[in-house]
Amino acid sequence: MGNIEALEWRYATKKFDDEKILPANKVEILKKAFNLTATSYGLQPIKMVVIHNKKIQEKLKEFSMNQLQVSTASHVMIICIEKEVGQEFIESYFTRVKHIRETPDEILTPFKKFLVNDFNSKPDNEIARWSINQAYLALGTLLTVCATEEIDACPMEGFEPDKYDEYLDLGEHNLKPVLVLPVGYRAGDDVFSNFKKVRRPLKDVIIEVDQ
Repeated sequence: MGNIEALEWRYATKKFDDEKILPANKVEILKKAFNLTATSYGLQPIKMVVIHNKKIQEKLKEFSMNQLQVSTASHVMIICIEKEVGQEFIESYFTRVKHIRETPDEILTPFKKFLVNDFNSKPDNEIARWSINQAYLALGTLLTVCATEEIDACPMEGFEPDKYDEYLDLGEHNLKPVLVLPVGYRAGDDVFSNFKKVRRPLKDVIIEVDQ
């Protein structure tokens, strides 16, 4: 299935077949896709919690406006942001760059100092908004990969982050949940799977400048 065909195939799944489980290799693909997603400066101020436990999923459903997708999905991916993105976090990134690419300090240090100073000057709420933007980039990557791998998914903002945080003890990991993505396989009787996509015409969403 080509990319466009895959994107036409995908939809926000409303009903999963709770007896169909994603094989381990498919879950691994999603984990790697999350890790390979683009983020600003390459800093990756995000982490993903992968839930594959029906008891936990049933509890999380209570904190997700009782949306059945959470409890019936094969897995639930929770995209979180780091609560603290400061000097230590940024320096650890540059240590990783030096280790992997063997980039000399004279090249890395000026950019590292710039980022540390820039982030130190920003209020916490601005950094949080920036981090959330990175979470949405990751969500877009995951949705596209799900489509090409013929994995059904339902991106969700409708949940109670504080309840997720408390139940999963995410604060202990310096994380705040911002997006939820149940994944699995659509139920055969999910009527939404047969609905035609409703999109604006290309001419209304694309502006071409060629001269």
